[in-house]
Amino acid sequence: MRLMTRLNMLLAFAKRRLFLGLTALLLALAMFATPLVSNAVMLLMERSNFIPAQSSIWTFEPYEINQGSSSYWLYGEDRVNYYSFTYTPETAYRLIAKNNQCAGFDKRDVRTWCTP
Repeated sequence: MRLMTRLNMLLAFAKRRLFLGLTALLLALAMFATPLVSNAVMLLMERSNFIPAQSSIWTFEPYEINQGSSSYWLYGEDRVNYYSFTYTPETAYRLIAKNNQCAGFDKRDVRTWCTP
């Protein structure tokens, strides 16, 4: 009887450690396999930065950053769209689908982005 109690305690301890280990692994993957950490740092360091409404902190990836005194994104992307910061108060950014059919499209030049 005592042996079974000890075995049950060991099994419960092992299950708990396995659960905690898997949880830590999943959190690490979520943090480092996504742009979550870099986006969080970007948002904390530069208050004028934002994530486009159609995207999320988990998927938005800036691929061109302003090199001036402020470090805001100029161009970014997620799984579905490309984004361009517009500098205008009325429309903070433009977006275009990644599967667009624009002739001569260049994701780093908003002038080549056709209107849908």
